[in-house]
Amino acid sequence: MTIANLPAIRACRPAWNKGRVVGQKRPLMPKHVWAIRVRLEIAENHRDLALFSLAIDSKLRGCDLVKLKVADIYASGQVKERASIIQSKTQRPVRFEITEGTRKSILRWMEEPLMVGSEYLWPGRFHERLHISTRQYARLVREWVKSIGLDPTSFGTHPM
Repeated sequence: MTIANLPAIRACRPAWNKGRVVGQKRPLMPKHVWAIRVRLEIAENHRDLALFSLAIDSKLRGCDLVKLKVADIYASGQVKERASIIQSKTQRPVRFEITEGTRKSILRWMEEPLMVGSEYLWPGRFHERLHISTRQYARLVREWVKSIGLDPTSFGTHPM
């Protein structure tokens, strides 16, 4: 039985992930978390500080984090100590505790003029978008990691 020579298949362009870190990314270490928090506090970036702190406390996926509504964590003029949401991927409820520091940063974020009358905790800038996108959240995470001198390609939104 003879094997016919087949023509070589060559890619027209390089693979989209050539040279990129693929697979699971490293988690942030506690010293990295504190470094990011301190930088956000010094910069008085209330939204990013609240978003980062809640991401650490809740351990939610980015898609669930950006879709949080004010009513999910805020009631009767104060931030709840515990919250529960339904995950979009698994459709299962997730309960998480919100620490004191995170509650303070969320309260400070709630005082911003942008938050007046907002249904979502992280409102978008445009009327078509009710909340920030997961892509915008990923950009923010990349900026936070870069601000403390780490390689942003080594860290993603999931290890938050």
